[in-house]
Amino acid sequence: MGPQDGKERTAGAAAEATDAGPPPAVRIQGLWKKFGEQVAVSGIDLTLPAGRFIGLVGPNGAGKTTTLSMVTGLLRPDAGQVEIGGHDVWRDPVAVKSRIGVLPEGLRLFERLAGRELLAYTGRLRGLPGDEVDKRADQLLDVLDLSGARNKLVVDYSTGMRKKIGLAAALLHNPEILFLDEPFEGVDPVSAQTIRGVLERYTSSGATVIFSSHVMELVESLCDWVAVMAAGRIRADGPLERVRGDASSLQEAFLGLVGASDRGADQNLDWLGGGTR
Repeated sequence: MGPQDGKERTAGAAAEATDAGPPPAVRIQGLWKKFGEQVAVSGIDLTLPAGRFIGLVGPNGAGKTTTLSMVTGLLRPDAGQVEIGGHDVWRDPVAVKSRIGVLPEGLRLFERLAGRELLAYTGRLRGLPGDEVDKRADQLLDVLDLSGARNKLVVDYSTGMRKKIGLAAALLHNPEILFLDEPFEGVDPVSAQTIRGVLERYTSSGATVIFSSHVMELVESLCDWVAVMAAGRIRADGPLERVRGDASSLQEAFLGLVGASDRGADQNLDWLGGGTR
């Protein structure tokens, strides 16, 4: 091989590295979790791209919450490895947690703090300067339509307000990746639209959102990348168009992927309805 061949190979490798794009937001390898004899997550491998709006979808009990809890360091896996931005979640937790924001399902908040106090406390725990925390807190309260409840105790917040103040706390330190577990569950349409607008603005800046849901219409309208999970396994993943394939909707593709059947129509329930007692 001559010098020119070496130059061509080097140039080709550089071009290949450029074409590869940014490193993935999340890399999951061989992730397992059991609760007693019940396998919740069954050795999944999954790579989630950076800078995308990603939906992790599946029926109830699919393992979505367990997976997100392990990915974000809230639950230790039985086996497997998770990297976020190239950092191992369990070996380098400080580097990982400074890069992520998390809104878990059933979020527990400091309920005897007012909304504004909660954000001030959260920001200072993150090590942000006080002036910067105050500025960001006021902006988030305004954008999320919580300014009028800034001095109201969190214990008195509605479900939608709790989701919004939890989202504000997760965004306060401007994370690279935001993890949301069922962020629209139990939220009224007005609050849902507000949350949606903030998330769309966040991803438009190049950040990554990963959220779980079992509402296919919502995922289809928001996400450009989807992973379908059922019975603790990943059934399909990739850009929305590829996962949807030839189906008329993500809902139709999802039902085919998880092997759903119309059980209600198959059962003999002739006693149900018809006005008889």
